[in-house]
Amino acid sequence: MAKGGLKNKLMAATLVLCVISGIGLYIFYRAFYYPGIRFAEKSRFMYIHTGWQFEDVMDMLESKKIIKNPQAFRILAGIKKYKTHIKPGKYRLLNGMNNMQLVNLLMSGRQEPESISIHNIRTVEELAGILGSKIESDSTDIIKAITDKQTLKKYGFNLANISAMFIPGTYSILWTDTPVEFIGEMHTDYENFWTDERRKLAEAIPLTPLQVSVLASIVQAEQSLYDGEKPVIAGLYINRLKKNIPLQSDPTLVFARGDFSIMRVREGDKKVESLYNTYMHTGLPPGPINMPEPSSLDAVLHYQKSDYIYMCAEADFSGRHHFTASFKEQEECAIKYRKALNARGIIR
Repeated sequence: MAKGGLKNKLMAATLVLCVISGIGLYIFYRAFYYPGIRFAEKSRFMYIHTGWQFEDVMDMLESKKIIKNPQAFRILAGIKKYKTHIKPGKYRLLNGMNNMQLVNLLMSGRQEPESISIHNIRTVEELAGILGSKIESDSTDIIKAITDKQTLKKYGFNLANISAMFIPGTYSILWTDTPVEFIGEMHTDYENFWTDERRKLAEAIPLTPLQVSVLASIVQAEQSLYDGEKPVIAGLYINRLKKNIPLQSDPTLVFARGDFSIMRVREGDKKVESLYNTYMHTGLPPGPINMPEPSSLDAVLHYQKSDYIYMCAEADFSGRHHFTASFKEQEECAIKYRKALNARGIIR
């Protein structure tokens, strides 16, 4: 064979190989690196549940039409051994990601943090409802974990006062955090709040940290608009505690009734049989009537000294209160407030 002919054949063969290689590289690029995850939003969340197998992940990706080339994703997942390393969690997918980026993200376990805001919560059930929308566990499992006997014993609380352990605030959690992990984190925050300085202030009243939480919950229920009044209210109730006078706090009766729609406490409410009836019983109730904010807790610790033992909501419905040491003055204010309620048609 002539040298020229052989050379031409080699060049032709090389060209064919180059074309085939180019096509192969293009197919490889299209399958693994070409942006194949498209949706209308800039980003979208996907949830992989605990216990899921690879086929569960594939079913979700395909049913929600997250990936355009399922077969390519399967091949890549096999190459990178993702099929046997499924990590549950909440993941943020960016519009325009490719299969390689998606597999790397899911293999990393790098979850999108959740933010949970705990404010204006009265009961453990309410807390469980909020938390249940943020983590994998449902509210029933959360309530069970919080009220578990071993949990209560471990942290030194009981069913009546466990809500005191949850200091309101905004917290960062992961979707896969278990109720037990969340409770542990909240207890750490509780211990961090109760510094030596705060414990000494409580002891000087004298109240235990738990008792401060109970009183703070009452103060907060009485005044949720003006923090400036909270130390005054706290001082008033501390005066009553020291004089062994019933606190006579209407919000405790509402809590005892369990009907938080009540806007006006009636005489019949004052006769309800409950340890939370502070008209019937002296001292503090057995537990908080809400989860008091740090400002309410500090208001008790830094209470304002006075001779006040009475308070009445102002008749202008401003949310402020009138404070006095005079029973006569208190009655005059109460009459004005009742007339204002009647004028507005508030009977319950």
